[in-house]
Amino acid sequence: MKQKPPLLILTGPTAAGKTRLSVTLARQIGGEIISADSMQVYRHMDIGSAKIRPEEMQGVPHYMIDIADPREPFHIVLFQQYARRFMQDIYSRGHIPILAGGTGFYIQAVLYDIDFTQEEGDPGYRTQLEALCAQKGEAYLHDMLRACDPASAVAIHPHNRKRVIRALEYYRLTGKPISDHNASMRARESSYNACYFVLTDDRARLYERIDQRVEEMMEEGLVEEVRRLKEMGCRQEMVSMQGLGYQQILRYLCGEMTLEEAVRLIKRDTRHFAKRQLTWFRREKDVIWLEQNRFGYDQEKILSYIKEKMQEKGMAGER
Repeated sequence: MKQKPPLLILTGPTAAGKTRLSVTLARQIGGEIISADSMQVYRHMDIGSAKIRPEEMQGVPHYMIDIADPREPFHIVLFQQYARRFMQDIYSRGHIPILAGGTGFYIQAVLYDIDFTQEEGDPGYRTQLEALCAQKGEAYLHDMLRACDPASAVAIHPHNRKRVIRALEYYRLTGKPISDHNASMRARESSYNACYFVLTDDRARLYERIDQRVEEMMEEGLVEEVRRLKEMGCRQEMVSMQGLGYQQILRYLCGEMTLEEAVRLIKRDTRHFAKRQLTWFRREKDVIWLEQNRFGYDQEKILSYIKEKMQEKGMAGER
């Protein structure tokens, strides 16, 4: 039987410390990193997406960063196509791809090689829903989703208008919740010999780090970054501007709220997002949890454990 290619996944909630750990891991095992972050794909969006800086990469190749214009929509099919191509390049060099980031849907699409091409859409109904959203608001659409697909309503934030509409569209077309479809996709066997790690932390500590990160983003110039994007023509309805931090600051710049209120909402919504991320990862199968407090917050101990699990899977654990 043909041996499956190796794949490392390092994910977890926002602000858990994935970036630093992934770089150190890559250096130790000869890995190359593919970012699984739906916001870091966009150029000019560095501060709000907590994008890794070139000097932090320590010579480790990184992919799926700065590949899209924020004025153009970027979606799961594009991510999957890019990721497949980058992974083949990484394998050709005899290295291990490390899928690192917090967008669980992107990870799932690669891990289970989900075929999105067969999913038909209903442009007329989509237009209808978009008009309804403009008229009655995001919460109204989210309530519609909760009525037909409660599981998806829990997983998808009301502000994620694109995914809410997609879920409603899917239900209209098939008569079945998209959450059932996603569950069947997760039940598929992966094409890869994968180790799926979720880095996490004590909730209170994680929330404290989120609040601290938001304060640092403000100090680094998040308002100016969003102002430049606004001047470039980025608008609230664009996919890129739905990202945490960007939507709130843009609303402040449009005069809809004070800066103090925008910052408060970024912190609150990011904490809620981290909670939803953890809910998503708990539903995934064969996940290996890296609870940092159990390792005494010692990165070397975490790395040793990762390499031990890799060896159990038949992957090379050292460079």
